[in-house]
Amino acid sequence: MRPLPLVLTAAGLSAAAAPALAADLSVSIELPRINSAAYHRPYVAVWIETPDQSAVQTLAVWYHPGSRNSQGDGTDWLRDLRAWWRKGGRAMTMPADGISGPTKAPGRHTLSVPGARLRALPAGQYTLVVEAAREMGGRESVRVPFRWGAANTASGTGSSELGAVRVTVTR
Repeated sequence: MRPLPLVLTAAGLSAAAAPALAADLSVSIELPRINSAAYHRPYVAVWIETPDQSAVQTLAVWYHPGSRNSQGDGTDWLRDLRAWWRKGGRAMTMPADGISGPTKAPGRHTLSVPGARLRALPAGQYTLVVEAAREMGGRESVRVPFRWGAANTASGTGSSELGAVRVTVTR
């Protein structure tokens, strides 16, 4: 008996590549209401790290681009997001298209990242990191391990500047 020949068509190649591109990432971030006379919305950075804590990709940076400071563009305070700043934030130019945006009010916020934006990310274990820093307030990070390449949900919770953080990978 002879083995059947392997024939790959364009449709077959597309179907084979589809699982890697079909995955999307959704991140839900809760910013708690903090009772303070001098409340300022937090600056927030969201990024992905490998298990050895090397930064892979920044997904979002929420800051106040209209604040008046020495540069006039709100970036002076980004260095208060210390972990993100050290892992690559200082090398970014703000505003960054598709990544940066304004600070958010207390409540639940969803960040949707299409799989096409993460196409260079090989399947495997990663950690989503959310860091928040607030003027005249605190600083906090929440780390949520997740698996890229398979449908899954993972979550973590902050204790002061961040509430619940949930990561969902869909296929």
